[in-house]
Parts: sequence; structure tokens; C-alpha cells
Amino acid sequence: MGELLVEVMRPHPGMSLGEVGDFRGPFPSGAPGIFIDTVARLGHSAAIVSGVGKDDFGRCILKRLGADGVNVDLVETFSDRSTGVAFVTYQHDGSRDFIFHWDGTPAVMAGVPPIRRIGDGPSFFHVMGCSLMANNDFRARVFQAMELFASRGARISFDPNIRFELLGGRAVEEVTGPVLKRCSILFPGEKEVASLSGQGDVEKGVALLMERYPLDLLVLKQGSRGCTVFSRESRTQVPAFRIQEVDPTGAGDCFDAGFLCGLLEGKDAGESARLAAAVGALNAQAFGPMEGEISRASVKALLEDGPPGGPFGGAHGRPSGSLAQRSAPPARSGGERA
Repeated sequence: MGELLVEVMRPHPGMSLGEVGDFRGPFPSGAPGIFIDTVARLGHSAAIVSGVGKDDFGRCILKRLGADGVNVDLVETFSDRSTGVAFVTYQHDGSRDFIFHWDGTPAVMAGVPPIRRIGDGPSFFHVMGCSLMANNDFRARVFQAMELFASRGARISFDPNIRFELLGGRAVEEVTGPVLKRCSILFPGEKEVASLSGQGDVEKGVALLMERYPLDLLVLKQGSRGCTVFSRESRTQVPAFRIQEVDPTGAGDCFDAGFLCGLLEGKDAGESARLAAAVGALNAQAFGPMEGEISRASVKALLEDGPPGGPFGGAHGRPSGSLAQRSAPPARSGGERA
């Protein structure tokens, strides 16, 4: 459950959003939308609770999700509101500037679905932290939906995806606490571990989060160093792919989807992380938030035919993996920025 919107992007770094010039888009987007579309493209049953306007942007989103296999029965269409929009530009240092038009739009107006409309045995209910930051009412409905899906057997997965510019003075714990208390699988970046734990040392922060919350797995996204999967008993380090990156937008959301799909397929945590890294890397090789050539076949090919030096190393392209920290330069992709 979370926002669906379109993304309109400057085509080149260093272009201000306030100057006359070219844009590319609209691209179907919103972190929850990118995530769920990826799940569907990887061949798994996928649905989203959200909202769009009865306009061309809304139709653009629904057409894309439907074509990729996402069940959009729980996406409400609002005839009196316009679909949410995000305007995005990159700076030369890799940071991004945004203008969000989403609070008060259908992106954050969906209601909690009635229990009769939830299918039998949902495996996961995935929450993106950005979805909790639009307004208090929508955050409360996400929490209610989370409890409803959990009552039907869904495990709760959570990518904090903290956008500090959207917190509006609210404490991180206020925004994320109820999800963390229900969370089985957590996907933070290193800065998010520090924010959620209050610890400057990543190792101590991870240990504290594992102790404080009922986590089965904590998947730490570490930029060009790949990721580390922590369980109660062990840790597994997975290196990043090396790719020729075009646009890292959305690759972290794709990473989350790949990891959960790996678990659904019976893979262990390390194998799921390798699958996730491949999915994120594929998305980063195309311009647009969810325009990468992601399919079972393309993922299999990347896993089997990685660059020389091993499937996750080599000398070609640039290292993937920096997809959760939004200030990271766009020369790295695959696991950390969302």
C-alpha cells in the first residue's frame, strides 16, 4: 500500500527545475509502484492498494501496471482529483532535487480495503517509508492495512526509504515505529540504520535493531560494497554487480522486490540477495524509475553471465549498489538508492 504517481525528469544533470527546458516523462512511478511492478515482472502474484486520478497520468500508471501483471483492483480512481506527480532533476554531484505534488492527491487517499477483498494467504505486505510521510491520515490507514494483512498471515517487510525533507519536523520513530514493531524483513541503508537506532556505529546499530524489533532478516544496503544480510544466527556479504549505469532511480525498490521474490522461490538469504542485486542493476541500466529490462530471463542471464572476474566483480562498467542514500552519485547503482 502506498503512493502511485508519475515522474517527470530532467534529461541531464545540472538542469534546475525552475528554468525553461526539456523534461522526459511521464514515467509511472512511486516507490510502492516500482516495487510491486517488479514483483509482477518476476512472475509472482502482486497487488497494490493506492489511488490515481481519472486523467491521462492515472491511465498511464494503470496501463503499465496492468500490462506487467499487477492486480490493480484495489487502486481507487478519483474523478475530482489529479494524479500525483514528482518532478526530479539530478545535480552533478549525484544529489537530486524534487518537487512533489502528492499530498492531497489520490496517491495518498486510498482507504483500507475490506477484508473480503484480500485474497487468501498473502505472503508479504511491503511498506515504504516514503508512504508514511505524506500526511498523518494516510499513515494511519497504512498502519491499519498492515494489521489487516498481518491478520491474514502476511509477513511485514519494510524499506525505511527515509526522505528527511518530507519528515516535516516529525521524529523518525513517530513515523516508522508501528511498522518496525511488526517488521520481519528490514531493508535499510547505513544512514537509515543510524537514524532508526540512534547509533553512529553501523554494527552496533544493526545489533540494536535486531534486539529491539522482531526481525528475521535485516538487509543492509551498502552502496558500491553491495549488501550484508543479517539474521539472528549469521551474516552474509553479497558484493555488488558492475554495470554501466544510466539512472539509479528506483533500483532500490527493485532490489527489495527481487529479495522477497527470492524468498518466495525458496532461496536462502544469500541467494535472494544476489537475485536482488541483479534486479536492481538491471533497472539502473535504463532511464526512468522502472524502465529496466527486468524479467526472469534477464535476471537469470545476468546471474549466469556476469562480467569477467566473477558474477559480481570484473572491470566493466561501474559498481552497482548505492541505491538507498539519495545523495550518492548516479555513477553507482544496484542496491541502495530507492
